[in-house]
Amino acid sequence: MEAALISSMDVTGGEQKGSPWAQPRRARPREAPPRWSDYQRDLTEDRRRAEYDHRRCRVVINVSGLKLETQPETLARFPNTLLGDPVRRQQYYDAERREYFFDRHRPSAEAILAFYQTGGKLHRPSEVPLDVFTDELRFFQLGDDVIEKYREKEGFSVASSQLSLNRDGCFGKLWLFLELPGSSVWAKLYAVLCVCFILLSISSLCLETLPGFSERAQNPEVEFTTEFFWIETVCVAWFTLEVVLRFVACPSKKDYFRSVLNVFDILAIVPYFITVSVVLASKGETSGLYRKASLTLRLMRLVRVLRIFKLSRYSEGLKMMGSTLAGSGSDIGMLLVFMVILVILFASAIYFVEQLQPEDSESHFSSIPDAFWWAIVTMVTLGYGDTYPQTGAGKFVGSLCALAGILTISLPVPVIVTQFDRLYNQRMEKDWEERTKKNVQGTEEVD
Repeated sequence: MEAALISSMDVTGGEQKGSPWAQPRRARPREAPPRWSDYQRDLTEDRRRAEYDHRRCRVVINVSGLKLETQPETLARFPNTLLGDPVRRQQYYDAERREYFFDRHRPSAEAILAFYQTGGKLHRPSEVPLDVFTDELRFFQLGDDVIEKYREKEGFSVASSQLSLNRDGCFGKLWLFLELPGSSVWAKLYAVLCVCFILLSISSLCLETLPGFSERAQNPEVEFTTEFFWIETVCVAWFTLEVVLRFVACPSKKDYFRSVLNVFDILAIVPYFITVSVVLASKGETSGLYRKASLTLRLMRLVRVLRIFKLSRYSEGLKMMGSTLAGSGSDIGMLLVFMVILVILFASAIYFVEQLQPEDSESHFSSIPDAFWWAIVTMVTLGYGDTYPQTGAGKFVGSLCALAGILTISLPVPVIVTQFDRLYNQRMEKDWEERTKKNVQGTEEVD
């Protein structure tokens, strides 16, 4: 009975065959093979996704035909700049070419992009002029701090070397009047008057040494009665007034004494007061004290020559020359070291070589220090002819000395010229900024 019941059951379905609850077996559907159109659609979608990822990970910058590529994360390091802010640079986007186009200076583009890549290091290409590179920095909005650091690096910023001009208050206006001759008409007249006093003082110092006046000028007893003394008194009174006004109006008293021109101003008037004091103290004294006083006066007259440097305060060319020499101090120091080494070397060589000449002829070089003068005038190609080698070997040493001097002196010349060119461009940019500022102010007043 049980066996018949089991045999009547469907082994797979667990139900009896012929039962009304039995379900018909359904065939498993087959998967259709992929069509070629589906494959092309998937491939196109993958390409679009790859293109989107490429555009998202790369930013193409076209600067007058020069294409540069970088990542958005690189530009985002400086979000306050033109390239770092997506909103600011959106106006330069070319949707057809999928790039940002800038009609700007091409040689400066790589240096500006390197600023983002290096995290803020800015280096100007040697072939790019200073003013052009500065304009590019302003266009790409790298920021005033970055531009100011660049100007300091290139020597453009003069804030550290000049005293700040405080235009507020009476002392500020007085300081502006004294420091900037171009600030007003009265300031220009004052500068012209100062130059006249400087020239008068220097001319008096030179004329005082003429044969007709030198005897009286060197005699302290008649110092107070000569016309040169009264000219000197008037000039010193003017210079003293100028020093006092500058010191009173100076915003920083410490910076006042750090200025080389201010030190020259003080040294220009000190000899006069020392001279008057020495002459008054030596009157009626012994001849020994009188001779010492006379020697002191001669030394004081030598210090008066420093007044010629006061002209640099009113001459931009002299200022640039002084700044050039100051900026090239290390190169000039290196030149002097080489010169000292070569002078000692060739002076020693010429001394020992000239000792080999016959006994009947006398050498022009009695010692090595005596040959220093010959080595110096030979290296700078002056050749006074007061001392000269007489032997063939000595003439050969002299030729080498002259050649070494030419090569040594010519080495720092390009550095000094580059320094002067940099300061000249600095001055031109400063004048351009002042003219632009005046034009903007004039336009605002008209509006």
